[in-house]
Order: sequence, then C-alpha cells, then structure tokens
Amino acid sequence: MDIMIYAIPVFFLLIGIELLIGYFSQQQLYRLGDTVANISCGVGQQVTGVFIKIIGLGSYVYIYEHWRLLSVPNHWASYILLFILIDFFYYWFHRYSHEINSFWGAHVVHHQSEDYNLSVALRQSAFQGVFSTVFYWPLAFLGFDPVPFFIIGTFQTLYQFWIHTEAIRKMPAWFEYVFNTPSHHRAHHGRNPEYIDKNHGGTLILFDRWFGTFEPEKAEVVYGVTKPLATYNPIWANFDYYADLWAAAGQMPRWKDRLRLWVERPGWLPEDMGGQQKVPAVDRQKTEKYNPPLPPFLPIYVLIQYVIILLGATVFLMVESQLDWPKLLALNVVILWALGNLGGLLDLKKWGLPSEYLRLLATPLALYFLFPLGSYIWGLAAWAIISLGLLFYYQWRKANS
Repeated sequence: MDIMIYAIPVFFLLIGIELLIGYFSQQQLYRLGDTVANISCGVGQQVTGVFIKIIGLGSYVYIYEHWRLLSVPNHWASYILLFILIDFFYYWFHRYSHEINSFWGAHVVHHQSEDYNLSVALRQSAFQGVFSTVFYWPLAFLGFDPVPFFIIGTFQTLYQFWIHTEAIRKMPAWFEYVFNTPSHHRAHHGRNPEYIDKNHGGTLILFDRWFGTFEPEKAEVVYGVTKPLATYNPIWANFDYYADLWAAAGQMPRWKDRLRLWVERPGWLPEDMGGQQKVPAVDRQKTEKYNPPLPPFLPIYVLIQYVIILLGATVFLMVESQLDWPKLLALNVVILWALGNLGGLLDLKKWGLPSEYLRLLATPLALYFLFPLGSYIWGLAAWAIISLGLLFYYQWRKANS
C-alpha cells in the first residue's frame, strides 16, 4: 500500500505529460467526465480496499504461516521464478474474469471507459480483490514469502499503468513478443468482436501466445463494453453489471438457469431465450461516446472539488492504519458520497445539486465529530462556505444563460 501511495504523484505527472502530448498533437485523449469517473473508480477501490485487503493479505499470510508445504528461500533465482508465477496466475485470474459472469461483474469496471488513456489504468473495481486473492493462494501453499510476493505483485500492478495509452504506438519487435505493451492492451480494451477476451497478460504476453488468447492490434479499436455504461457515477459503475445479471436471472423460468447464469460466459442465455449472444460489430468513426453537454462553470466547480477530494483521499490512505473501524467506515462514506455526487453532477442528474448542498453542509460536521481538528475546523468551514458560494453562482449562471 505504501508503494502505491508513493506512486500517486508519478501517475498524475505522467497523466499531465499525456495531456500535453494530446494538446500539441491536436488529439482529444481526455474528456473531463470520463477522466473524473476513471480516477474516481480508482479512489473508490483504494479507500474501500482498506477492508478488502484484509482478505487478500491476511489469507495469504495465514496459509503461508500454517499450511505451506515448502519454504522457498529468499534468493534472486526464487524472485525470478516468483515473478513468472505471479504473472502466470494473474493471466488465469484475468482470463476467467472475462469468461465467468460473476467475475466479469467486478472486472467490467476497468473496461467501461470509452476512452483510452493513462487515467483508465486507475479505473478499478472495488470488489475485484475479493476474487483475485484465491488465484494466488497456490504460491502461499508452495512457500513463497509474503514480503517478496507483495512487492513483486505491486510491481506487476505498476507496470500495467504505462500500457494504457494511445501516445505510444509500438515497441521494438522483441519487446512486443515477450511483454505486454500499449498495442496489445489497446486490443484487450476493444469491444470489436475480434478483440473480445484477448490479451490477458499482466507484464508478459507470452501466456496469451501459448494458451491461444493472443490477438495483435490491427483494426482500429473501439473502447468500452458492448453495453455502454452511460454514467459517470463511480458507485453505480461497480453495480451496473450485477444489476443486469439479476434482471436477466429474473426473466428465466428455471432455477438451474438462474444459477448457471452466474458462472457462464458474459452474453450467455438459455437456448430457449436465444442462446449465447453475439458481439455486435462496431465502427470507431460511427460510435458515439457518452458525453452530456455540461452547462457553463460546472466543469470548473467539479475540478475544484475533485482536487480537494483527491488530496483528502490521499491523506486518508496515508493514515488509515492508525484509525479504528468506525472512523474508517465513516470516512469511506464521506469520500464515496463525494465521488458519487460529482458523478451525478456530471450526469446532470436532478438529485445532484440537492445532494451536493447536503454534502457540503454534512462533511464539516462529520469530520468535526470524528476528529480533534482544532483550528483546522476553520479551514474546513471556509471550504464549505466557498463551495456553497460557487454552487450558488453556478445555479445563477445556469438560470440566466
């Protein structure tokens, strides 16, 4: 977790560089709503992860300490083997996350963006850690020390950040053959029929080549999922696919089909309901992205609030180990409410403004009763008053435009 926190400034620096590349090359690599939603999903995953990581970290350590069959020595050769094995098990976790409905419901969050830039790398599901943990248990049984396991696993996660870009077209041929690259991963994020369920590798692309899931990037990639999410709300993004599964199960007359749906491939239906659904063909030039027209000043308000939320979430991640569970839960509510609200504003939802007014009033009160803020309470009160003033100004401009 500490490594990930230290990586945050680097993430945003690289995003800034990619923004400049898009500006000078006259490419629209970023859109406000999509970018905010992407990063919000990542923030949501990190803050809720303070609970979920107990399952992942705790279960691995418990198996290693009580049930390991061997004790693999800490040696450079074992680290290389561990790196390969982590990537191997990641491949199968990632592949099954595309091939099993209940797993896809968590992983789909990462694929919902209709753009492809470095912010998409941060778009992660709040629930995916629950599923991924099990795939790495064999390494604990084999006796790989938890510390190098977590360090190398974190490196693999960090590696995948840079491959989420259109600014890099191709790497040298030998590199493209061995490693996962922006070109390979662009294809993975495509909803073109030929790209569905391809290129699952983390750091290496070799397992895709060996197990028949490799597809080179040829046709222009159309990003996103076959049923577009059509919202910038990061909270709903985590539940949308599960809601679809629940609705589909409710239309099935047989209980065995309702249960089978959760372990079948995405798009599966019983034969009497049409069978496996085909992936529709797409054309990037004819595909319209979700992009509600934002009223004047709303983007400025959202950006101001978003910077404050990101700073607050970063501080939370730095001190979360010192907090008790009630405070962790309360701060999760505060942060997730803020992220969901900004999504509602960008979606132009009717509930967005009333909920935002309530949040601006409730947040300082909640923090005041949770922590001994001392003189900091005046800064918090000033933030609330200024934010309310900006919100009133936005409504005034909207009413008089």
